[in-house]
Amino acid sequence: MPPSPSHRSRTHAGLLLAALLGLLAGLLPGLTAQASAAPSAPEPRAAAAAAGTFRNPLNSGPDPFMTNWKGNYYLTTTQGGSIKMWRSPSLGTLAAADPVTVWTDTDPSRNRNIWAPEFYRFGDRWYLYYTADDGVDEHHRLYVLESERDDPTGPYHFKAKLAPPNHTNDFAIDAGVLQLGGRLYLAYSGLNQYQHNGLNIAPMSNPYTVSGDAVAINAAGGCPEVREGPEFLYRGGRVWMTYSACDTGKPDYQVWMMSMPLTADPLVPGNWRQHQGAVFSRADDRGVFGPGHHAFFQSPDGTEDWIVYHAKTTSVNTYGNRTTRAQKFTWRADGTPDFGRPLAMGATQDLPSGDPGSGNYWINDDGRSSGAGSVTYTGAWNSGSGCATQCFWSDDHWSDRAGATATFSFTGTRIALLSVKDTGNGYAAVSIDGGPEQRVDFHHAIRVGEAVQYTSPRLANGAHTLRVRVTGEHNAQSGASFVSVDRAEVYTN
Repeated sequence: MPPSPSHRSRTHAGLLLAALLGLLAGLLPGLTAQASAAPSAPEPRAAAAAAGTFRNPLNSGPDPFMTNWKGNYYLTTTQGGSIKMWRSPSLGTLAAADPVTVWTDTDPSRNRNIWAPEFYRFGDRWYLYYTADDGVDEHHRLYVLESERDDPTGPYHFKAKLAPPNHTNDFAIDAGVLQLGGRLYLAYSGLNQYQHNGLNIAPMSNPYTVSGDAVAINAAGGCPEVREGPEFLYRGGRVWMTYSACDTGKPDYQVWMMSMPLTADPLVPGNWRQHQGAVFSRADDRGVFGPGHHAFFQSPDGTEDWIVYHAKTTSVNTYGNRTTRAQKFTWRADGTPDFGRPLAMGATQDLPSGDPGSGNYWINDDGRSSGAGSVTYTGAWNSGSGCATQCFWSDDHWSDRAGATATFSFTGTRIALLSVKDTGNGYAAVSIDGGPEQRVDFHHAIRVGEAVQYTSPRLANGAHTLRVRVTGEHNAQSGASFVSVDRAEVYTN
């Protein structure tokens, strides 16, 4: 889409000319994209080759936690009023998985602002850790649920509040579990002498009982205000504690790291050695801002390490637009983890080793596709590369002309439409196979890229169409009625 709404006020003839010129200009960045930092999508491939790839986002929520267990990936993200879990045999189909609500609560002291769920298996039960409050942020506390069977999706029952004796009634969020020498420790973010949201570690006698006072960890972080979301890696005789620093609304939200020997006592703050500098941070040239609140998981065959995290496509200070993404990381010769740089949204990656594959593929707005897909337009549309890193292949189409249509033809079982949301966007009418239209609002208070605008219901495997019709209407907060078309993600199983 264009850099500002003023670029949209064109005559009908100007729209047609711009569409032709924009299409030619839009093709050039896409053809050279592999050599640039963003986007990092590959050349179009045959549908069979695309079966081993996926693209972010995996979920539209923030604060992800994920594991792979008995042939499925399980993912949770912050949902606010409940805890939902997504399950899929392939990372490539996780974004299209239907959620399972694993927990709601009627207790008014802890049924609001439910954040950052994480789940661990101890014995033959799963323990789900989360934070919640009564509607007042300062009243956030830590809680744990216990499953009634050996299944990450539950059902669960409430087990306990988690509060170290020296922080019984203090603000606390983002529980993580450290496992060392057969013992468990509760790591979390809460009040201490260093930050309001500072790192604390307390001993546990079992998965649901804190058995002693918490100690405060004086962790560096580039910004003074926040240290949160502690997570752990174990390798080479050391345990690595990674955590997020800076307020999560800032584009500078980032990941830092400390470590200590596996044989050391984690409750002695001096045992933790600070790694200097952020280990995972914003990548402006790739359109990635505020990467953090992460977790780790392994590929299904156990040979690869992966990080799952949230990030934004805008540099604006906002808590919105935080979407879940994943990418592989490696280890340096000195034994430290190398997380690399966050990849551009929509970058095509190989699926984790041992992943059975998904068969999903993309369709770009200019008609290129990595599978059996295409897109055609009627009416007046603009196209070009003004949206840069906020778009797949750095280009999109946009129109405010009522009745203009974009029709994706695809073969599969489900389709998701991703594009720019913007301050001057309006309503589209979306339909599958010529059926009833669904009204979709493409407006957003700030401009963000590759947002999931629409996901179809599950369809019989076969040939289908998705039509996007510009209505020429917009809500009261929007300044215009534009609709953006960027890419579609097609799922085949």
